[in-house]
Amino acid sequence: MESHPNIELINRFFQAYAANDLSAVESIFSPTIQWHIPGNHPLSGIKTGVKEVLAYFKQLGKAAFQASPIIMGVNDQYVIDCHQNWSSLEGIDPLNSMSCLLWKISEGQIVEVYNFPEDQHKVDTFFNKVYGAESKL
Repeated sequence: MESHPNIELINRFFQAYAANDLSAVESIFSPTIQWHIPGNHPLSGIKTGVKEVLAYFKQLGKAAFQASPIIMGVNDQYVIDCHQNWSSLEGIDPLNSMSCLLWKISEGQIVEVYNFPEDQHKVDTFFNKVYGAESKL
């Protein structure tokens, strides 16, 4: 079975992200990308533009946040990606849950991403403990 170009784009993103290749990530994102992070924690909110999205990724790194893909679906405008998330930091209950991302793609670039966590309360609790409930990044 032939791979869809949108799946290939998302795979290129994950490869560039894993390699910390910021120039490759920037070329994959639309300059006006919006990344929607639900919840009530310091990382939640809409990240607009490449600079804000990259700053969000940097914060995820400080939480030792990791993900492993489960399944992807695709059409000509969207990719849906479900994956397992986990993080384990000393002194904080570990995070281990599933989430899905809906990636909107236009003209070969990622233009918008929506995050759908399995358990928003668990995600809020984890990130509030990592970053402090009062600080908004």
